[in-house]
Amino acid sequence: MARERPGQHPRQPQLPDLQVRLRTELGRIDEQLRALLDAMDRMQGLLGAVVAISREVELTAVLHRIVTTAMDLVGARYGALGVLNASGERLEEFITAGLSERELDDLAGTELPRGLGVLGHLISHPEPLRLDDIPAHPSAVGFPPGHPRLRTLLGVAISVRGEIYGDLYLAERRDGQPFDIHDENVVTALASAAGIAIENVRLFEQVRVGAERFQRLLLPALPDLRPFTAAAVYRPAAEPSQLGGDWYDAIPLSGDVVAVVIGDVAGHDLEAAAAMASTRNMLRALLFDQGSTPGAVLTRLDHTLQAITTNPVTTIVLARIEPAGAVWRMRWTTAGHVPPLLIAPGGRAEYLSAEPGLPLGVDVGEPRPDHSRFLPPDATVVFFTDGLIEHPAHPIDESLNELAELATVHAHRPLHEFVRALADHHPSDGHDDMAVLALRTPPA
Repeated sequence: MARERPGQHPRQPQLPDLQVRLRTELGRIDEQLRALLDAMDRMQGLLGAVVAISREVELTAVLHRIVTTAMDLVGARYGALGVLNASGERLEEFITAGLSERELDDLAGTELPRGLGVLGHLISHPEPLRLDDIPAHPSAVGFPPGHPRLRTLLGVAISVRGEIYGDLYLAERRDGQPFDIHDENVVTALASAAGIAIENVRLFEQVRVGAERFQRLLLPALPDLRPFTAAAVYRPAAEPSQLGGDWYDAIPLSGDVVAVVIGDVAGHDLEAAAAMASTRNMLRALLFDQGSTPGAVLTRLDHTLQAITTNPVTTIVLARIEPAGAVWRMRWTTAGHVPPLLIAPGGRAEYLSAEPGLPLGVDVGEPRPDHSRFLPPDATVVFFTDGLIEHPAHPIDESLNELAELATVHAHRPLHEFVRALADHHPSDGHDDMAVLALRTPPA
């Protein structure tokens, strides 16, 4: 056996071996870093998807957002969400994404999937389902005519309050690879967040419907105002679940006289709605004193509210329309409210601008001036709240002009159609609730 000579160093690995090992180790570290970065990207994408879904306030938008965000997270070409019926046995709604216009045309007339085949398998077995070859699955029943031929599938159930709400289906990764365990994990996590978002938006919808119904119950049905005709419409704000303080009223008085009021209590909550109801009821009682002008009535109302309530600031237009020979006279006062719009029989529109006065609840010592205007037969007076015209991107004068033009175009229509047209095509951005009341004098 050879011995090392004195002063001889031990044999070292050759330099090429060290380089190979170093490259291998660096390659392994690089793969780990790439995997970590990919996982971080997936997590960031998942968090962004959850935030995006949570921002939606309408159920249809939430369901569509769930499908599209799931497709983005795993790079799927196609996505769908099947919503189960009340019994949980079949699909009653099917939201799809990723189909081209041609594919949609090819599927035109095809019935909604009934939850059979592979779709039905996921309904019966709500565990995550990954398929590399859909036709080879024992439950597969083929595709309907015109349907794209799919090979790979990832399906995950969505639960709401512990019950299966529906199933999320993804098909065909864009890179041609089958779905993997990482795709399954991220979509499963998304499905958990989706269940919470669906429940939240359903509760939000219940609150919105309840708030709108409560608001409408506070508004009166217009009574018989003959010889006048009248119509009114109320629209809630675009932002759901907000109560508003807008209201209108019309009260027939003796001698062919009618009192008309439109108002807006500041705020969008239960307090504003309650203040609106109390203010309207107090005003109704005061209106039957026909010896008082509209300005005097609002002054008494302001004093009463200040003495017995803590109501918010309120704007109002109060008008009395009464016979004046062959025409009619309108006497009105304004408490910080937008002016009424008068449309003459020939179609000319004019705002009845006058000294506006202060809103109720600001200074009871300020006088409330009255104004007067003769109205010809077959004239239309439109009372409205500022929710009909306010738009942050447009000056108020521009919106008022647009409303006047809109009213002129539709002035020939019956009043119930007329007020709906104003509410449907209003120049505002819809951020506030709106009320419109139109009254038409009798024809000559």
